[in-house]
Amino acid sequence: MSISAAGHDCCGGLGNIDFRQADLFVMTWLLGYVDPTEPSFVAAVLTIVFNPLFWNVVARWEQRTGKLSRAFGSPYLACYFLGSIILLLNVLRSHCFTQAMVSQPKMEGLDSHTTYFLGLALLGGGIVFVMSSFFALGFTGTFLGDYFGILKEARVTTFPFSVLDNPMYWGSTANYLGWALMHASPTGLLLTVLVALVYVVALLYEEPFTAEIYRQKATRQHKRS
Repeated sequence: MSISAAGHDCCGGLGNIDFRQADLFVMTWLLGYVDPTEPSFVAAVLTIVFNPLFWNVVARWEQRTGKLSRAFGSPYLACYFLGSIILLLNVLRSHCFTQAMVSQPKMEGLDSHTTYFLGLALLGGGIVFVMSSFFALGFTGTFLGDYFGILKEARVTTFPFSVLDNPMYWGSTANYLGWALMHASPTGLLLTVLVALVYVVALLYEEPFTAEIYRQKATRQHKRS
């Protein structure tokens, strides 16, 4: 028997690891450093949860009724308006995130040059993904233009979509993770977990809905041809 096989038999194998218990331990460990009743923490949680909820509700309402486009006299102007609101909400979310971090204690184990530069690298990588996504999609492509009837001719497959699905969301998550590490902040780490979870839930709603919009477009084009 090889050494690695013996090691797996001795330890029960990776299949015997209870990952749910490991996740619970990590969350409990982080909560030991965080006061969830602190006002800035509550504000950060509310903005993290509210933002995707807001833009999904408004975009679906617009797709169903077209009232924003009629109010502005143009789907493009309506999309620019909603996109501007989303940008302002994201600025508010980042501000609340930062205030929540600085109002609560740092973790000594994270307060090092290595962690700081790791966070800086994550922040830089996140910015690359976010900005390259924006330039690849354009303003209307980034800010839900397909819900306004502003559809692209084909799926974008250039960088960063060639290496990662939903790079805007995961780049944003990397930004928050990097920012939290740079501040050696367990509060920031906990809030970053929430950011990631909220994005996962948002994608469960957004991706099928967007796919249906483009399926309907393809059906209309097929009928005309």
